[in-house]
Amino acid sequence: MARFLFATLGSLGDLHPYIAVARALVARGHQAVIASAEDYRVPVESAGIEFAAVGPTMASFGDYRSLVTRLFDGRGPEFLMRELVMPHLRPAYDGLARAAEGADVLISHPLAVTLPLLAQRRNLPWVSTVLAPLSLMSDHDPPVIVGAPWLRHLRILGPGIYGALFGLIKRSVRHWEAPLRTFRAELGLPPDDRMAMFEGQFSPRLNLALFDAPLAQPQPDWPPNTRVCGSPIFDGAAPDARVPDDVARFLDAGEPPIVFALGSSAVWIAGDFWTHAAAAAQQLGRRALLVTGPALPRDLPEGVRAFPYVPYSQVFPRAAAVVHQAGIGTLAQALRAGRPQLIVPVAFDQPDNARRAQALGLARTLPFRKAGARRLAVELGALLAGPGYADAARSVAETLAQVDGAARAAEELIACADAGL
Repeated sequence: MARFLFATLGSLGDLHPYIAVARALVARGHQAVIASAEDYRVPVESAGIEFAAVGPTMASFGDYRSLVTRLFDGRGPEFLMRELVMPHLRPAYDGLARAAEGADVLISHPLAVTLPLLAQRRNLPWVSTVLAPLSLMSDHDPPVIVGAPWLRHLRILGPGIYGALFGLIKRSVRHWEAPLRTFRAELGLPPDDRMAMFEGQFSPRLNLALFDAPLAQPQPDWPPNTRVCGSPIFDGAAPDARVPDDVARFLDAGEPPIVFALGSSAVWIAGDFWTHAAAAAQQLGRRALLVTGPALPRDLPEGVRAFPYVPYSQVFPRAAAVVHQAGIGTLAQALRAGRPQLIVPVAFDQPDNARRAQALGLARTLPFRKAGARRLAVELGALLAGPGYADAARSVAETLAQVDGAARAAEELIACADAGL
């Protein structure tokens, strides 16, 4: 029996994949601990996984809606690294140091920047993970960069141009990580010129790509020892036990609805999106189910229902179409549902995830800020009228039905532990 420590931070999309892998390890007779903000203790322990609190808490950053607004305002990556990650290196490291007692393998989320330092200091096996293809920043399969989507048009010039452009990006943001380099020195570790946001996040031992293979194929410049496992799926439970039955009754009462969802973060900045969604469904003569988070809209028209949280695996397969923001966890569920998708990306990896889903022939995209009622209705009408979208969605779902990302990741981690024990 081995003991595995996972370090993660972020939204539920940054937590659920590790719960899934941890459960797969426990099912195989091992121990697993998830170290994250205290705010996530309940969902982790409710899933039967040991939890370790690592500071700071999400609540310590103040009003969550204001926090998400800043993260999605166009300068989100800078705000994330300079104000949410770098000022809290010491409490994060100390919390992980306590949680790592007795651990055999340490597993990092891309933002768990102090875990590689702990692994180096204690000489423990370290495995890195990425949740979306964007993190790999491949010159050969260049991602869509928020704020500079035009860079994709330079593909015709070959991968060399991206190497130069990505190098320029890295140099321009290098100062964001100055506190991390100082902290390395305080710990007595040798200097490391690699940036944690880029190549420094990858373990030389093993890097697990926790996304689905149809989204991205291995490239020559991916980190060595990268394994594409597939998305580990974990739904979570509805906070109100009555919700699943209520949802089931709605689904059974008529034709398949259009399901609208924005993950666990973008719901906080949805604004009028739900009103536009309901209006678009009405224009199309369709029923709709809205997964809105805590801010339930009022005065919805007949045939439209809203719920704060519904396990996506319960509703996506029964949808006429799924409208979502392309967070990688939401996208993984939508791909497995086999339903056509309209994607309304907001920020971070979402535009790149949306582009990759569209390339599979199963989705259309509409930028979130342009998702008014009329545009939603037009795009959904085209999506539902074209049988090719549904056919492609079913084909991808059939492929992914054979993939258990959590099990594959668990087996890779167990092999890593066996090699080190």
